[in-house]
Amino acid sequence: MENLKRILRLFLVFFKIGLFTFGGGYAMVAVMEREFVEKKGWINHEEFLDIIGIAESSPGPLAVNSATFIGYKYGKFFGALLATLGVVLPSFIIIFAISFFFEQFLALEYVGYAFRGIQACVAFLILSAGIKMLKHLKRTAFNVIMVSLTVAAMILLELFAPNFSTIFLILIGGAIGLSVYLIGYFKLRNKEKNGGKE
Repeated sequence: MENLKRILRLFLVFFKIGLFTFGGGYAMVAVMEREFVEKKGWINHEEFLDIIGIAESSPGPLAVNSATFIGYKYGKFFGALLATLGVVLPSFIIIFAISFFFEQFLALEYVGYAFRGIQACVAFLILSAGIKMLKHLKRTAFNVIMVSLTVAAMILLELFAPNFSTIFLILIGGAIGLSVYLIGYFKLRNKEKNGGKE
């Protein structure tokens, strides 16, 4: 019974996030962090950063992947299922309803003004999520270098607009992280073999 309540609570929380968050997965990051880390304490900041990293590098939308991971951690299979359903259901219902009168809906002047306001809000939410994640990122030399390189790469890509997919940035970042880990791992193994001597 307690497990059922937990899973239903998970569904309702994700349904609320899906219903009231505009701008897709990146805009949801700040809302999810506030909901699951700060308010409910279901996961800590480090786990949240790991979930976002995994969700971003996995195929599929960020919001759906995050919901699946958090749902599984909190309620196993049915938690993952209901969390994923909760986050996508509001969008599906709204888009399905709008599809019947889409052209007329977009032609409304007030809708255009509303969307412009929403765009500004979404930009703020994404920036806010990025700043929060940076605050909780461990201040190691590797993390500082990677963040600096990523920001520099984003600025250069924006200025010179080459035909370069951001997917490659994620893959390059993952490859560098894995390389640094393997170098450290083999150094430690080598040190252990030599009896603690360098």
